[in-house]
Amino acid sequence: MQKDVQVKFASYPEHIRPLMLTLRSLIFEVAAEDGIDDLEECLKWGEPSYLCKHGSTLRIDWKAKEPNQYAMYFHCQTSLVATFTELYGEALCFSGNRAIILDIHQKLPEQVLKHCVSLTLRYHSLKHKPLLGA
Repeated sequence: MQKDVQVKFASYPEHIRPLMLTLRSLIFEVAAEDGIDDLEECLKWGEPSYLCKHGSTLRIDWKAKEPNQYAMYFHCQTSLVATFTELYGEALCFSGNRAIILDIHQKLPEQVLKHCVSLTLRYHSLKHKPLLGA
């Protein structure tokens, strides 16, 4: 983990840090399962960000102004969140066309999020397919 990313994770409140680290682990797990070996972790807009050659950038963060939620952010000019809404509108909460909002008090919908992360990390090879080939 790069120093600036490490500092960011260390800055989260004690009860939030494990949630954020779980999202981070999930992203790396999906990348490994999908054979993505060029996943890069960095900070973009002060948020932990994950990018690879054939994917769209994925960011994660918790913000003090919304203390009971944390989120996964997606590029708003992609069809990612629209696809996730179509597929998982009953299981997930969204913010417009840019984020999946997670409640710090609820169990993480791990399998659903893994699918969303997989589609994000492979977005450029899937974007021409209906529902991203899901």
